[in-house]
Amino acid sequence: MADRVTVIGWDGSPLTRAATAALSGATLVAGAAHHLALPEVPPNAERVRLGSVDLAARRIAGHRGSAVVLADGDPGFFGVVRTLRAREHGLEVEVVPAVSSVATAFARAGMPWDDAQIVVAHPRTLRRAVNVCRAHHKVAVLTSPGAGPAELALLLDGIHRTFVICEELGTARERVTVLTSDKAADHAWRDPNVVIVVGSGPETAAVGGWIAGRMPAYPQGIRGWALPADAYRAAGAERMQESGEGEFPGLRAAQLARLGPRTGDLLWDIGSGSGALAVEAARFGAAVLAVDDDPAACARTEAAARAFGVPVQIVRGRAPHVLERLPEPDVVRIGGGGVPVARAVMDRRPERIVTHASNRDEAEALGAALTGDGYTVECSLLQSVDLDTEVWTERERSVVFLLSACRSDLAP
Repeated sequence: MADRVTVIGWDGSPLTRAATAALSGATLVAGAAHHLALPEVPPNAERVRLGSVDLAARRIAGHRGSAVVLADGDPGFFGVVRTLRAREHGLEVEVVPAVSSVATAFARAGMPWDDAQIVVAHPRTLRRAVNVCRAHHKVAVLTSPGAGPAELALLLDGIHRTFVICEELGTARERVTVLTSDKAADHAWRDPNVVIVVGSGPETAAVGGWIAGRMPAYPQGIRGWALPADAYRAAGAERMQESGEGEFPGLRAAQLARLGPRTGDLLWDIGSGSGALAVEAARFGAAVLAVDDDPAACARTEAAARAFGVPVQIVRGRAPHVLERLPEPDVVRIGGGGVPVARAVMDRRPERIVTHASNRDEAEALGAALTGDGYTVECSLLQSVDLDTEVWTERERSVVFLLSACRSDLAP
């Protein structure tokens, strides 16, 4: 094992005294081509081109002497430090940090970033990164080949965002470009780059905020979820109303619990009705497409989302036909449409689906439609009794069948 391993962050600034001292005694230096060309790299040191960090870590583990790893930005922030310290390599490292590329990108843009979400986009995680850009006002995307500004823009089709694209930060070829997302796919961009994606909604961190990232949306002090219609009206969604057995808060709570919407997910809410489930899923951090063919329902959903300060994309159209042009979902709530919509949703292979039925025959038909093709189905009968607490008499009763389907090839 190497006698000493030092990881040096490089942001284009002159190397610090600590970094220069570590390099001067290095017998092995690993880094990208532009790192290995730095004049401070000893001419007699073994050079390792840093492609696979795992391969480089194995070389370092078998080296006798002092090793230095050079990396862009802060190597402890989505960088090489985590891999080098992994148990299979057993390397203890000293770190000489630099300004992270995310911090540099926001500095170049002259923007605060305590309210930003930060994601890494690889080809395998690109869709989830795009979902974060759908759901949040400000996102910094650390890109990679095959998951860059053009690919982000193509998957954001129909969603207006402003891109601040920072290429080759800290080098003589540094370039910062500001343009709308619909124009980004028309250009070729140089790696490495950071993309700041800014939405059209309001800033999500208030003055005096205490936590980084998206602040919780609690308009007028309203807490909780599976809220009644009165809470939405209090928040400013005056036209909010519950309509039918699919809208009462107890059912909504059970649906959200089974779907588990989270940051990086895309949720379809088919038959959004009042908009309450769409808004509450967005409050959990998911990207949400609310689908309804009723213009009044679309207006209610838009008002509820505005009242709670969350982004919800509203798609007016009739399912199942309108679903063909929507991006791939992770979880789906079916608020109406019956068996044809259930089958169309299954064809898109989401992780989880929930729906409801007002009677047993309808529940059995939906359960049969959702069973098979890799899905397992559960059904529960939910009963909610609303009591008048002044006289403790029944005020309203709701009874509904709740069905949930999960892909059995995925871990719970």
